[in-house]
Amino acid sequence: MLLEALGSALLGLALAWAAGQRVPHRLPSRTLVLPTGIAGALFGAFITHSALGAGHALATLVGAFVLATALLSLLLRPARGRAHRLSPNP
Repeated sequence: MLLEALGSALLGLALAWAAGQRVPHRLPSRTLVLPTGIAGALFGAFITHSALGAGHALATLVGAFVLATALLSLLLRPARGRAHRLSPNP
């Protein structure tokens, strides 16, 4: 369990760092992005471990990755420049 938590935290940190490197202009400050990735991964690991039980380390890491990605995507701001509208073009 401890290795799953450590692995999940490192996975969330790596995912948040990669997002910060890839789209820094669409994310808030790094002081919010990095802890969000870590917290999302830990919470995802907790939920997955609670649902599946012990002995599913790979599935727990996949759950951590999915929830960390989902939480980081909530931090994204709209792209600057062209306005995207829902109405069809004339």
